[in-house]
Amino acid sequence: MSAPRQELTSGTIYRTWWPLAASWLLMGVELPLLAAVTARLLEPELNLAAFGGVVFPVALLIEAPIIMMLAASTALCVDRASFARLKRFAVGSGVLLSVLHGLIAFTPLFDLLVIGVLDPPPEIVEPARLGFQIITPWTAAISDRRFHQGVLIKYGHSRAVGLGSLVRLFSTSSVLATGLLVGTWNGCAVAAAALTVGVTAEMIFARRLAAPVVRRDLPEPRPDAEPLTLPRLLSFYVPLALTPLITLAAQPISSAAMSRMPAALNSLAASQVVFGLIFICRSVGIAYTEVVVRHAGDPGAAPALFRFGWRLGLGTVLLLLLVATTPLAPFWFGTIAALEPELAELAHLGLWFGILMPGLTVFHSLYQGFLVHEHRTRGVTEAVALLLLVVAAILSAGILWQRWPGLPVALLAFSAGSLVQALWLRHRARSVEF
Repeated sequence: MSAPRQELTSGTIYRTWWPLAASWLLMGVELPLLAAVTARLLEPELNLAAFGGVVFPVALLIEAPIIMMLAASTALCVDRASFARLKRFAVGSGVLLSVLHGLIAFTPLFDLLVIGVLDPPPEIVEPARLGFQIITPWTAAISDRRFHQGVLIKYGHSRAVGLGSLVRLFSTSSVLATGLLVGTWNGCAVAAAALTVGVTAEMIFARRLAAPVVRRDLPEPRPDAEPLTLPRLLSFYVPLALTPLITLAAQPISSAAMSRMPAALNSLAASQVVFGLIFICRSVGIAYTEVVVRHAGDPGAAPALFRFGWRLGLGTVLLLLLVATTPLAPFWFGTIAALEPELAELAHLGLWFGILMPGLTVFHSLYQGFLVHEHRTRGVTEAVALLLLVVAAILSAGILWQRWPGLPVALLAFSAGSLVQALWLRHRARSVEF
C-alpha cells in the first residue's frame, strides 16, 4: 500500500508558486520597460498611444483564445495520448490565429475593423499599423510556449518556467537596447519587435526543456482511461477560451471609449504605463491559477490555498497603495516611464482607481483554479461576461457624461468589473469548503 498523502502546506504552495510568480513578474516588468523605451524615442506621445491604445490591446484580443492553454495543459496532459492531442490543438490554434492577425494587419481590414472601431486620433494610425504588422507571429509563439509550460508545471518543473521568462526578458531588452542605440526608429515598431522576439525565444526555450520531461515523465495511457477526444477537449476548453476573449475585449473597448472622452490622446498615451504598473502587482496573482489547478486535489487543499491567497491578495493591494501614497508614484511615472508632467499627473490620478485590482486578481485565480480542476469551466466564462457588462456600462456612462478624462474612468470600470467577477466566481465555487 502507498503511503497516505500529506496535507497541503503553505510551504508546498509557496514552492510551486514562486517560480510562476517570478515568471509573471518578469512579464509584468516588460510592459513598463516597453513604455519607458518608447517614451525615449521619436514622437513619444504618438507612439505610446499607438502601441498602448491600438497595437497591444488588439493583439491581445486576437491572442485571447489561447491564453488559457497553460491551465488546460496543466490539467489535461495526464499521459502521452492526451499530450499529443492537446499539442496538435495548441499549435494549430496558434497558427490559425496568427494567420487571422496577418490578414487584418496587411489588408484593408485594418482600417475597417481596427481603425473603424477604435477611432483613434488620426496621427497614431500609421505607427499603429506598422507595429501591428510586426507583431503578427506573436500569437502562434505564445500558444506553443504556454502549452509546453503547462507540461512543465504539471510534472513539477515550475522553476523552468521562471528561467524561460528570464530568456524572454533578455531577448526583449536586447531589441529595446538596439532601438535606443539607433535612436531614429519608430517607437511603436521597436516595442512590437521586442515583444515578438522575446516571446519567440521563450517558446524555443520551453520546447527544449519540455522535451526530456515528455520522454521521461509522461506515462502511457491506462487501458481504462477515458481518451481526450476532440469533443471532450472542446467542451472543456471552449469556455476557458471565451474567458480571456471576453476579458480582453474590454481592452480595445476601453481604448475606443477613451478616444471618445476628454483628454483622449493623453489618456491613451498614459494608459500603457498605468496598466503596466498595475499589471506588475497583479502578475503574482495571475500565477496563482496554475498553482491551484496543480494542488486542488491534495488533502486539505481548499483552506490552505485560501489562506495563502488571502495573504497574497492583501500584500499586492498594500504594495500598490504604498506606491500611490508616496513619492514612488511620481518617480515611477516621471523618471522611470519618462512621461511628460501632464501625462504623469494623469497617470497618478488613474492609479488610485485601480488599487484593488491586484487583490481581486488573486481571488479570480483561486476560484478559477478550483473550477478548472473540477472541469466546471462554464462558471469562469459567466464571470468574465459580467465583467464585460460592468466595464461597458461604466465606460458608456463616461462617454455620455464627458466630465472626466478617459483613463480614470477606464480604471474605475475595470475595478468594478473585477469585483463583480470575483463575487460570481465565489458563487460558482460555493461547493468548495474554504
